[in-house]
Amino acid sequence: MENKLQELTRKIYSEGVEKASQEAAHILGNAQKEADAIVKRAKKEAEDIVNEAKKSAEELQRHAGSEIRMSSKQAISAIRQQIGGLITARVVDAPVKETLSDKAFIGELIRKAMDNFSENAALILPASDEKKLEVYFGSRLNQVLASGIDIRFDDQMRGGFRIGPADNSYVISFTDEDFEAFFRSFMRPRTIKLLFGGE
Repeated sequence: MENKLQELTRKIYSEGVEKASQEAAHILGNAQKEADAIVKRAKKEAEDIVNEAKKSAEELQRHAGSEIRMSSKQAISAIRQQIGGLITARVVDAPVKETLSDKAFIGELIRKAMDNFSENAALILPASDEKKLEVYFGSRLNQVLASGIDIRFDDQMRGGFRIGPADNSYVISFTDEDFEAFFRSFMRPRTIKLLFGGE
């Protein structure tokens, strides 16, 4: 009986060891499969991250290149505009100032402008030109004042004049700044085209 018990114990032990070995092999196999799957997923995720980073870097490079090209075109255009503006100012400002400093010319402009206002007009002149214009108009100044034209002098004006109805509903401005702005806007595109071609 003792032999049978030992044999039975050995058999149970052998079967238990065998079953435990099979279970361990099965667990190890599953663990290996899971480990392989995890490694495979990690490699795939790493590959995806690298590919996404490459795409992002390429896109960033394309955008940066596009931004650099656009910025350089804008900078060139701005420089051209500034050069054109400087040359235009040189070409326009001196002749305009010279022409508008001629009080006879300004007086003639004022006379022609006043001919279009029957009465109740306001004429605004630079305060610095008050004496010179009195000399130009001479005895006609009293006629102008008698015709209902209100003459005012403005300390802020450099040259030229402004004219409009006495109620100030509108004003037509012929100041130095107006003429300079007009001729600059007229000349700037032509100057830029002359300097830089048809752009």
